[in-house]
Amino acid sequence: MTGTSAHPHNDPDRNLALRVMTLPKDTNQYGTIFGGVILSYIDQAGFVEARRHGVHRWVTAAMTHVDFKASVQLGDLISFYTHTLRTGTTSVRVEVEVEVSRHETDKRELVTTAELVMVSVDCDGKPIPFHEEDPTLC
Repeated sequence: MTGTSAHPHNDPDRNLALRVMTLPKDTNQYGTIFGGVILSYIDQAGFVEARRHGVHRWVTAAMTHVDFKASVQLGDLISFYTHTLRTGTTSVRVEVEVEVSRHETDKRELVTTAELVMVSVDCDGKPIPFHEEDPTLC
């Protein structure tokens, strides 16, 4: 990818969780992507990061904050990078950074950041330790 990043983040623990191309169905009347579409992808990226800690049923317990720094335009390529901030017994706190490659210039720009709490649950939706070697899958 060419261009320069507006966010020089070279964290070796930063993982590419998702990459998507924006489409007309995702836009509002101004040609920018709905925030809810971005939130849905952030949720999916959080799951991808949590699953690195164990093959369990992971659910989103909280989005502690989301900061929209710039809009995402139709045709932009969106990358969702994740990093585990903290692990507990049943939960993982995940940071998600959303970066776009602009469709006209290929310039990279940080557009959104978020933090999520993902929880490992059993078949009844009750939290369970995710460090277990042999989880019970539903």
